[in-house]
Amino acid sequence: MSPSKRQKARAAVALLIVNYVQKKRRIKRKRACWTQEWLKVRDVLPEESPAAEIPENYPDDFRNYLQMSDASFDWLLRAVTPLIQKKDTCMRKSISAHQRLVATLRFLATGRSLEDLKFSTAISAQALGVLIPETCCAIMQVLREEYLQLPKTPEEWKQVSQEFEDYWNFPNCGGAIGGKHVHINPPAHSGSFYLNYKGFFSVVLLAIVNAKYEFMMIDVGKNGRLSDSGVIEQTRFYRALKESKLNLPPVTETTKGLNFHFVADEAFTLHEHLLKPFPPPVLSKDRTVFNYRLSRARHVVENAFGILASRFRIFHMPINLSPEKIGIVVTACCVLHNFLRRNDTEGYAPLNMLDRENIDNGTFIPGEWRSERPRLVPLQSVEPETIESAAERNRDKYMEYFNGPGAVEWQDFIL
Repeated sequence: MSPSKRQKARAAVALLIVNYVQKKRRIKRKRACWTQEWLKVRDVLPEESPAAEIPENYPDDFRNYLQMSDASFDWLLRAVTPLIQKKDTCMRKSISAHQRLVATLRFLATGRSLEDLKFSTAISAQALGVLIPETCCAIMQVLREEYLQLPKTPEEWKQVSQEFEDYWNFPNCGGAIGGKHVHINPPAHSGSFYLNYKGFFSVVLLAIVNAKYEFMMIDVGKNGRLSDSGVIEQTRFYRALKESKLNLPPVTETTKGLNFHFVADEAFTLHEHLLKPFPPPVLSKDRTVFNYRLSRARHVVENAFGILASRFRIFHMPINLSPEKIGIVVTACCVLHNFLRRNDTEGYAPLNMLDRENIDNGTFIPGEWRSERPRLVPLQSVEPETIESAAERNRDKYMEYFNGPGAVEWQDFIL
């Protein structure tokens, strides 16, 4: 074949290829499938599957499955359904409110990954990543006003302090403050922004807890790298405390004219309205008594965190969500904790879950949550700081009170 004929042949082949490619581009590509076949099983199962058949004959199994009784679940489902139920379309049936709530509670109760959870829920990981935060937002919306509120008036603060005095022999107390690091998978390109003093990535959960182990206020989302003592100083609560905007009872209405206060541990800075223990190693008897009495009031926040992590096992592994969604999920866990503390006490947090003290023989009985490896890491203790004279005088007054008119008969025996 002559060179000119070979060139013509090549040109003809090239033209055929171009025509073929253009023709293929004009043909609309058909989608392989709308939904994977195994996920379609959700549409043929009863709406309530897999949890509906459990409660009637096996209430303990239902509780283990979702960490609440069937009665609590039914109430919660009725409350959130208007907020999470979606409409069916001509293309497919929507995921029901029941299925959304079961998937969300299962995620919180187990901490399983979305890729793993999709097999038991028959909901894709992509859909779970959307509906779980949406359902957590709905839970917050229907429960927060009643189950997660700080007192707003002196009278409401007095009710909180009266419970501390009745239960823990600690007067004028508005709550126990504590903080924990929540383990997360760091967001992309965040570097060491979330890296904490323990060497893992976290956001900080700060809380104020009442005498009955219930969260009154939480602040979640501060990056773990932030100085632990500085976490509280960035909250609206602390700013309101320093600016005297919390409407705390005046000293004219408190026990023995002592300052109304909150109790905390070594991770926080002493303040005239915030009591913390005297630091070791050398402690007088009077200071030891003060530290003991303070620890009895402060242990409610440690128990609240312990029960929270024991029941909601999402805290047992790094949470693989964006920081914004982590805040939503953690807040939902805290408000569910309060909801179940009040409405499902025997099942959610029975007596053996809590720390107890036998004042007759001086023994401490740890709560069952302590048998598990700690999942929420405490904040780091602050270095010795320059204490304001007003804060130091306030602590000394309480020390004198607990060693004088406010002494209890068993405190010397316990020590």
